[in-house]
Amino acid sequence: MEVKTSLLDNMIGVGDMVLLEPLSEDSFLENLKKRFDHNEIYTYIGSVVISLNPYRSLPIYTPDKVEEYRNRNFYELSPHIYALADEAYRSLRDQDKDQCILITGESGAGKTEASKLVMSYVAAVCGKGQEVNKVKEQLLQSNPVLEAFGNAKTVRNDNSSRFGKYMDIEFDFKGDPLGGVISNYLLEKSRVVKQPRGERNFHIFYQLLSGASDDMLKKLKLERDFSKYNYLSLDSATVSGLDDAANFRTVRNAMQIVGFMEDEMQSVLELVAAVLKLGNLDFKPESRCNGMDESRVKDKNDLKEMCELLGIEQSVLERAFSYRTVEAKMEKVSTTLNVAQAYYARDALAKNLYSRLFSWLVTRINESIRAQAKTRHKVMGVLDIYGFEIFEDNSFEQFIINYCNEKLQQIFIELTLREEQEEYVREGIEWTNIEYFNNAVICDLIENNQNGILAMLDEECLRPGTVTDETFLDKLNTICAEHQHFESRLNKNSKFLNDHSLPHNCFRIQHYAGKVLYRVEGFVDKNNDLLYRDLSQAMYKANHSLIKQLFPEGNPAKVNLKRPPTAGFQFRASVGTLMGNLQTKNPNYIRCIKPNDKKAAHIFTDSLVRHQVRYLGLMENVRVRRAGYAFRQAYEPCLERYKMLCKNTWPHWKGPARQGVEVLMTDLQVPAEEFAYGRSKIFIRNPRTLFFLEEKRKQCLEDLATLIQKIYRGWKCRSHFLLLKKSEIVVAAWYRRYAQQKKYQKIKHSTTVVQSYTRGWQARKLLRELKYQKKCEEAVTTIAAFWHGTQARRELRRLKEEARRKHAVAVIWAYWQGLKVRREYRKFFRANAGRKIYNFTIQRIMQKYFLGLKSNLPSMSPIDKSWPARPYSFLEGVHAELRRIFHLWRCKKYRSQFTEEKKAVYEEKLEASELFKDKKALYPSSVSQTFKGDYLEMVKNPKYQKLSSAVDEKILLADVVNKINRANGKSSPRLFLLTKKSVILADQKTGQVKTSLPLPDLSSVSTSTQSDGFFALKLKEGSSSAVKGDFLLSSDHLIEIVTKLHRISSLAADREKLNVDISDEFLVQFKQDKVCVKFIQGSPKNGNGVSCKRKNNRLLEVSVPTSP
Repeated sequence: MEVKTSLLDNMIGVGDMVLLEPLSEDSFLENLKKRFDHNEIYTYIGSVVISLNPYRSLPIYTPDKVEEYRNRNFYELSPHIYALADEAYRSLRDQDKDQCILITGESGAGKTEASKLVMSYVAAVCGKGQEVNKVKEQLLQSNPVLEAFGNAKTVRNDNSSRFGKYMDIEFDFKGDPLGGVISNYLLEKSRVVKQPRGERNFHIFYQLLSGASDDMLKKLKLERDFSKYNYLSLDSATVSGLDDAANFRTVRNAMQIVGFMEDEMQSVLELVAAVLKLGNLDFKPESRCNGMDESRVKDKNDLKEMCELLGIEQSVLERAFSYRTVEAKMEKVSTTLNVAQAYYARDALAKNLYSRLFSWLVTRINESIRAQAKTRHKVMGVLDIYGFEIFEDNSFEQFIINYCNEKLQQIFIELTLREEQEEYVREGIEWTNIEYFNNAVICDLIENNQNGILAMLDEECLRPGTVTDETFLDKLNTICAEHQHFESRLNKNSKFLNDHSLPHNCFRIQHYAGKVLYRVEGFVDKNNDLLYRDLSQAMYKANHSLIKQLFPEGNPAKVNLKRPPTAGFQFRASVGTLMGNLQTKNPNYIRCIKPNDKKAAHIFTDSLVRHQVRYLGLMENVRVRRAGYAFRQAYEPCLERYKMLCKNTWPHWKGPARQGVEVLMTDLQVPAEEFAYGRSKIFIRNPRTLFFLEEKRKQCLEDLATLIQKIYRGWKCRSHFLLLKKSEIVVAAWYRRYAQQKKYQKIKHSTTVVQSYTRGWQARKLLRELKYQKKCEEAVTTIAAFWHGTQARRELRRLKEEARRKHAVAVIWAYWQGLKVRREYRKFFRANAGRKIYNFTIQRIMQKYFLGLKSNLPSMSPIDKSWPARPYSFLEGVHAELRRIFHLWRCKKYRSQFTEEKKAVYEEKLEASELFKDKKALYPSSVSQTFKGDYLEMVKNPKYQKLSSAVDEKILLADVVNKINRANGKSSPRLFLLTKKSVILADQKTGQVKTSLPLPDLSSVSTSTQSDGFFALKLKEGSSSAVKGDFLLSSDHLIEIVTKLHRISSLAADREKLNVDISDEFLVQFKQDKVCVKFIQGSPKNGNGVSCKRKNNRLLEVSVPTSP
C-alpha cells in the first residue's frame, strides 16, 4: 500500500503528540520546548491544538499562509491554528455540522489572540461580495470595542479579558457569513473601583484620557492627567507596547463600522466620564439632632459636573448618597447613611453603571451584526473566556472564574476522554480503559443545589438576621468539612488545624488546575450585588438618553419589592446555558499554554508548563488518542464517500452498508490492524490510512472525471465530424454550381469579345469613309471662308479710314467748344469764389464743434452743472441753447425713471419747498429725510391692529405727536393719524380714539419760523369740531405733516386750499379764550430742547434753543 508521506514526518520535533515515542511527561515537555525554541508554537494531540504564547509577533499569519492552509487536510501541513479553523469551517460548510471552537488556558496564555486568528481566517476564506464583506468587517471590528471596555492589564497579561465572550457566527448554505450573536459572562466590575497592585482599570478609561481631543475632554469635563481620578491606579497607568491614544482612535473607528451613531458614541463616553467623576466623590460626617451621623458630599464640584453629564438634578443624587429608603409591603422607612455606607453606595453605583453600560454595548453590537434572515443558519461558536486564575489574594471573582473553567474542563473531559472511551465500549471495540481525573466532583462541590458552595452562599444572603462573611465560612465548615477537595482551618478535619499556610478567614479548593486559596471577605456583598433603590430611582430621573435604559428598576411606576437574583445564581444559570449550547455543536479545542510568568519571548519555564500540562489533562488525552482510533464514521456516509474505489460497490451497492464497507476495505487491501468494525461505525486507527483513502478517492475522482471528459470529447468530436461532413457536401454542391457559372460566364465573355472586335472593325471602316467625305467638305468650306475673309478685310480697312477722318473732325470741334466754355467759366468763378470758401470753412468748423461736443458731454445727473467750454465766440447763442436743450432732455430722461410712488414723494418734497424754503429754520434739515408716512407700521404692528381696523380709510400718515396742555403748557403723547378726510388723535397706550377732526373743518395751520416742531390746527368758527377750540401740537415730522395737509386740501375740488401761516406769534382759540403763542430763542434748560410755559391767561411762551 502506497501512502503519501505527511509533512508531520519532516519537521522539528514531533508535530502530533500521538506519534511521540517514547511517551512520557518529560518527553512531552521536551518536544514542546524543542518546537517552541524554533518558533513552532503549535502542536497537535490528534485534532486538539496546543498553542504556546510566543509573547512576540511571528510571520506565520500572512495572507500566503491563509492560502496555504485553505482546503487542505488537517494533518497534511505543519500544525497551525489555521488548520483547525479550516477543518471546522469546511465541516460546517460541506457536512452541515454546527461547530464550536473552545479556547481554554490560563490568563495570559493567548486565548484572546487565538480567537482573533480564528475569526480572521474564517473571514479570509469565506465568500466575497459587498454585503458579505460588510458583515465580516462588522464581526471583526466588534473585538476592539469589547476589548476596550472589557479588557485590562493584569500582572499576568497586558490585555487580559475580564469577561467571558462567546460568539455564534451564522453562515448561509454557501458558507458566507450572515451575522453573529455575542454573549458575555461576568464582567469583573469590581475592577472599576479597585485594582490590585501592578494592574490597571479597564482600557477605555486610559484610552479616553490619552486619545480624546482637548475639545472632547472639555465637553466631558475631564482632564488628561491620570492622577486626578481616584479610580485609576497610577503605578501601572502606562504599559509598554500599548499606545492608548492610537487605540482610542481604533475603537471609535470600529464603533462606526459596527454601526454606532455619533450621538450613541458620545453618550457612551459621557457615561465613562461620569464613572471617573463618581470616583472623585468624597464624603464627610455630619451630626444630626438624634445623635446619628449623616454623610455629606465634601466637594460638590465633581458631583455637579457628573450630574450635568448625566442630566440629573444635583439635589436628587446628593440625597441618594445620604439617605436610604427601605420598603416592606405598604411601609416605607427612610434611614440615613453614614460615611462608610455612602462610600459603599458610591462604589456600587459606579460598578453597576459600568457593568450595565457594557451589557448595553454587547446588546447594541448584536443588533448590528445579527443575521436578518429568519431561516435556519449554520453556526460556528467561538468561546474566549477568562482563564484559570490563582493570585495572592483570590476573592469572589476568582472563585466564579475558576468555577467556569472547571465546567469547561468537565465538558472537555466528557467530549474527548469519557465520551470517546464510552463510544468504543458502545460500538463493541476492544478497549483497555485509561484512567483520568474526572473533575465532576469539584463541579458538584460548587454547584450542587443542596450542599454546593454557591447554593449555600445564596442561602446565606437570603437568610434573615445578621449575615457576614464569617457566618458563611462557618456554614461551609459545617457542610463541606468531609469533602476531599475542600480545606479550611476551622473545619472538623484535624489535619488542617496546624496548617499555617491556611488563614482562619479563608478556605481552599483543590481544583483540577491546583489548589486555590480563597479569602472569604466580600463574598456575601459581591454575591448580593445590591444597589440601593434610591440610587436606581435617581438614575431613572436622568435626562440622559442611555440612563433610563440602564436602570429600568428605578421606574416608580414599576416598583418590584422582590429581591433580585444573586450574582452567583445568574452566573451559574448562564454557564449552564453555555454548556448546553456547546454540547449541541461539534467541538474543536485550542489549549493555550503560557510558557513563562515574565511575559517575555524565548523563555520556557519547565515547571510552569508541566503544571499546565497536568491540570489540562493533555497526557491523558494523548494516551486516549494513541490507544484509540483517529477517525470514525457511520457505515452509510463512509460507503457513500468511498464506494467508487471498488468495482463491486460502484455505482450502487444493493446490500447492507456494513457489508459494502467490508467489501471495500478488503478490495483496497487495507491492513486489518489499521481499522475496526463497530456496531454502526467503522474506526480507522492511523490518520495515514484516512489520507490513503482520501488520496485514492481523489485519484478515482480524477479517473472518473477523465472518463467523463473522454466520452464527452468523443461525442463532441463525432458531432463536429458529422457537421463537417454535411457542410462539405453543401460546400461541394455550391462550388460545382459556382464553377459552372464561372465557365458559362467565361464562354459568354469570349463570344462577346469576338463580336465586339468584329463590330469594331466594321465601325472603324465606316468611320474612315465618313472622315474622308467630311474632310473633302471641310476643304471646300475653308477655301470659301478664306476668300470671304479677304473680301471682308478689304471692306473693313476702307470703313476704318473713313471713320478716322470723321473722328478727327469731331475732336477738333470738341476742343474748340471746350476752350470757349473755359473762358466763360473763368469769368464766373472769379466773381463767387470767396463766398464758397467761407461757407465751406463754416461747415467744417460746425462739424468739428458738434463732434467735440459729443465726446465731452457731461453726466446724465440733472444736478451736474458742468458744460464744455465754448470754442468760438460766434457760437455763443447756439452753445447756450444746446446746453438748455440737453438739460431739459436729461431731466425728462431722469423723470421717466420715476415710479408713481416716487413721483408723489418728489411732488410732496417740491410742495414742502414752496411752503417752507427760506421761511422756516427747520426746513433744511428735513430735505434729506424721506417722507415715510406710516412711522408706526400700523398694519404690521399687532399693538395698533385694532386701531387700524377702526379707521375705514387708508392712513396716509401715522406718527406720535405731543399735544400741548392748554392749562400749563405740558405735553402728552398722542397717536396722529391722517387720512384723506380727517385727522385722528388717539391715546398712545390704549389706542383709543380721542378726537376725530374732519379736514373741511380746518381753516389753517400755523407754525413758527424757528427750528421747533410746534404747529397749531385752527378750526373754522361755527364748525362741530370747534367746540373745544384749536389744537396745539408738536412733532418731529412737522414739515411732512403740514405738507400732506396742504396737499390733500389742494387736491380736493370741493373745499378751499388750507392756509399755512408761518409766524413767531399767532393766536390759538382755547374754548372761549384766545391765547397768543409766542416763540422766543433761549438756552436749553435741564438738558431739554424746546420748552413751553403758560405765562398768563393770554400768553403761551415757547422757548426754542439757539441754533449752533
